[in-house]
Amino acid sequence: MQITDVATILLTGPCTNDPYLTEIRKRRSAAFIEVHTDTDLIGIGETYAGYFCPEIVPEIVEFFKPILIGQSVDNIAELWQRMYRCGNFWCRVGLGTAVMSGIDAALWDLKGKASGLPVYELLGGRKHEQLLCYATGGPSNYPKEKLAEKIDYYLSLGFRAFKLGTGRFTTDEDFVPVAAAEAADFEGDKMDFVRSHVGKEIAVMLDGHMANRDGPIWSLGTAQAVMKAVEPYDVFFFEEPLPYTDPWGYSEVCRTTPIPIAGGEGLTATYEWRVFTEYDAFDIGQPDAAFTGGLGEFMKVAAMLESHGRKIATHSWGAGGALMQNLHCAFAASNTVICETPPAYGPLHSEIAGESFMMVDGMALPPEQPGLGITLTDEVKNRFSFVPGSGEFNSVPGKILTD
Repeated sequence: MQITDVATILLTGPCTNDPYLTEIRKRRSAAFIEVHTDTDLIGIGETYAGYFCPEIVPEIVEFFKPILIGQSVDNIAELWQRMYRCGNFWCRVGLGTAVMSGIDAALWDLKGKASGLPVYELLGGRKHEQLLCYATGGPSNYPKEKLAEKIDYYLSLGFRAFKLGTGRFTTDEDFVPVAAAEAADFEGDKMDFVRSHVGKEIAVMLDGHMANRDGPIWSLGTAQAVMKAVEPYDVFFFEEPLPYTDPWGYSEVCRTTPIPIAGGEGLTATYEWRVFTEYDAFDIGQPDAAFTGGLGEFMKVAAMLESHGRKIATHSWGAGGALMQNLHCAFAASNTVICETPPAYGPLHSEIAGESFMMVDGMALPPEQPGLGITLTDEVKNRFSFVPGSGEFNSVPGKILTD
């Protein structure tokens, strides 16, 4: 079986069916990569870069395509290294590596289909019978009565864990306090309300979103003050209290709070992850198999974190391909503790993952289909045709996100 073609498919569709997340984002773009062979098998993967800058993805795939044509999928690690070395000057970390994630996933999907095995079996075998899922809730929709309705909605879907953003979001305001005392008071009060609403049995996470905000970000002092304020409320983890340009600050936050500090969704390749790991900057790492470099890189990151006594919580906010890529890695990594799961996801998830993703009583079950368990039909390609400019970005003067 030899590779005969590599193609990029860009799609645009509804972002989600979650009414609370729809308030901030109405649509999403996605970039899928197909690896064709001289058989009837086609490998499919997704790069999370397609959510942000979809127009750029096809050009990068074309750059790597000649490296793959005529090759087999017997040695995916070698093909990955060839692509990485070829673009090493500009893709040691960053966009090139992120796009390679989708190519890598398509190769693993192809190998799994050819062998008749789920991909996690090819990554070292299944390490878990089931894994806890959390509803990735985006912002804290306010007023508090609405926040309670949002939480109840996620619990009604079967989740026993959820994550909320810092600050508050209303239809006319997105407010995140940055002064230490104000931020601490606000988040402490919020968590007091949340815990009184859901009790002690539900896992609750908070997300500072400080790694990708387009507004003012927290200082180390603010992050530490917030941790102190929410310590009494059994926070499962606190994500991104600082930007990723400050691994030293992350390390200090980890050192000074018992709350597990999480992060890493924006990091690519083991090279970048090594910096944060060796600084003990995360208690729980959040690699994304559709962004960090692929499934192979995810597993290396997981092993690196495990060697430092750290855990894994998958990041997954891409479409259906990204969801399944991360799920297979989660089941193959022995230190996975929880899986991010988009609640009430839209058609770019459901039409692609189908019944491969199964959640029962708030727990993800291991997929059974060969490969990644994803499909990409012509009907889906035609129904969700790409809309230029549908990627997400932070608004700045001269370039404003309108949807």
